[in-house]
Amino acid sequence: MQLVFWSLVALLVALVALARWGGVYPHRPLVLLMIVPSFMAIWIAFLPSVWPMVAVVDLLVLLVAVVDLESLRGAGRIQIERQVALIASLGQLHKVTLTATNRGKKEWPVWIRDGVPEHLEAEPEDFNVVLPAERRATLEYHLRPKRRGGFDFEHAYVRVRSRWGLWNRYVQLDCHSRINVYPDMKQLGEYALLARTNRLSLMGLRKTRRVGQDNEFERLRDYTIDDNYRHIEWRSTARRNKLTVKDFQANQSQRVVFMVDCGRMMTGTSGGVSLLDHALNAMLMLSYVALARKDQVGLLCFSNEVHTFVPPKGGSKQMNHLLHAAYDRFPEMVESRYDDAFLHLASHIRKRALVVLITNVIDDVNAHQIEKHLTAFGGRHLPMAVLLRDHELYNAVDAVEDEMHVAERLQTVDGSYQDTTAFDDVPDDKLFQAAGAADILTWRRHVLADLEMKGVLMVDTFPENLTGQLVNRYLEVKARHLL
Repeated sequence: MQLVFWSLVALLVALVALARWGGVYPHRPLVLLMIVPSFMAIWIAFLPSVWPMVAVVDLLVLLVAVVDLESLRGAGRIQIERQVALIASLGQLHKVTLTATNRGKKEWPVWIRDGVPEHLEAEPEDFNVVLPAERRATLEYHLRPKRRGGFDFEHAYVRVRSRWGLWNRYVQLDCHSRINVYPDMKQLGEYALLARTNRLSLMGLRKTRRVGQDNEFERLRDYTIDDNYRHIEWRSTARRNKLTVKDFQANQSQRVVFMVDCGRMMTGTSGGVSLLDHALNAMLMLSYVALARKDQVGLLCFSNEVHTFVPPKGGSKQMNHLLHAAYDRFPEMVESRYDDAFLHLASHIRKRALVVLITNVIDDVNAHQIEKHLTAFGGRHLPMAVLLRDHELYNAVDAVEDEMHVAERLQTVDGSYQDTTAFDDVPDDKLFQAAGAADILTWRRHVLADLEMKGVLMVDTFPENLTGQLVNRYLEVKARHLL
């Protein structure tokens, strides 16, 4: 019995040593194979005379395991290289190519998995391939980033199976790469395409009627039913055999400065995307539109301190500066210092600008701060407050209103319910939630009304509708010559 005990101890020590220093682990077939001598060893307690047969079986299993383990020699001669573009877009598929090279003289069936950082999803997650001797295989998969920021790939992982499948060897290969995930830029391409074909209404952008007329010629384009017939360019129409009108551009070289709140007000989510991500996507879209109209765009990101400031400039390079300043900015559970942010802006922006503050209001403290600082900007700059709505508040009120309407209809059809009220069929918890939500929404409307009365332009919308609403408001400002 002592011999059996020490044999088991030696086996366990050997397995631990293989796993610790060689990355080699028993596979399922070896475990099943070891069950046979294990059961036979139990017989020794009842029939001591069978121990020679048990010893022979143990030696045979050990010999098979050692021979199969020897077949893993050379498995470390597999190399992995990764090719991936540095810049990716949030939520969009990003191609990654792995090149697996077998520098050994033996063919290997391998399992390969890339060391994908957190917040990145791989499709597919792993590969099972056979690497011929002295050959390479190219593997492709796609990443779907779930968060902005910079991500480092440090390793790739390879699992090699022995000849008879009794052992697995896991190899961690150094393979460094980096990806910077930026906000989704797909909408910019869609805007450019729809702008060329005069179909911006598909993105929720509406045509804004100009007050007066800008007389600086911009381009010639196809006539649409909403165009003034007096702007038809008859020579171009005759040459193209198609109605062509002159397009006039608004005043250029004006300034748009975004102030994006990165504090606790922007930590919520809508549709699985944070409020800050919605704000940055809308900011980048409007920046693209403003830069295309030859305006200057700047950015200030702040929470309890000023994190990023990009002075307003024009030109195509400014878009890259805005992207780089915003891609790794995340909301923080801190109280935003509006005073520091507005003081920083006032000291750096002297010329008149459209100041767009993107934030949220949920209490009197930050509502008072927003009103105090935005209205103080009204003399030198044109202030605009962009406030994001909360779906839960509106859904709580809408749910009770829908049930009340159903109850009222039932009362009209069925006379037996004539003496009841519409509230009888609504649960008490929903009524309390709706009452609290209605109280907050009423207070919120008063805050918005006070801001508008003091000359602050307003954009009040749900986060997923922010891009279209913000661009429309900017176009309205340009058309009315408010800057």
